[in-house]
Amino acid sequence: MLGWAGLLAWGLWAGRLPWWVLGAAVAVNLLTFLVYAIDKSAAQNGRWRTKESHLHLLSLAGGWPGAWWAQQWLRHKSRKAEFRAVYWATVVLHCAALGAWLGGWLG
Repeated sequence: MLGWAGLLAWGLWAGRLPWWVLGAAVAVNLLTFLVYAIDKSAAQNGRWRTKESHLHLLSLAGGWPGAWWAQQWLRHKSRKAEFRAVYWATVVLHCAALGAWLGGWLG
């Protein structure tokens, strides 16, 4: 997680990332944590649940640190092996895309 934050900071400092990316990163992580919290509450109270694919899309979009914190603090989706495997794949894909953007391969 620190490496990801360092890449973002370097990208902003070096002018390789526009500043709106920082705001978007904060927003998507807060949203992701909130969606996990709502889904945890729904699971405990027998209400409608968030699709796992939606949780993974939020992680892929950059909300993976927020998802990690939610999994740790809320103890939600932290045991299901298949979910965790896909989650870690979204982390790798997101970080690869960020690296490609910073490396100039995506624009």
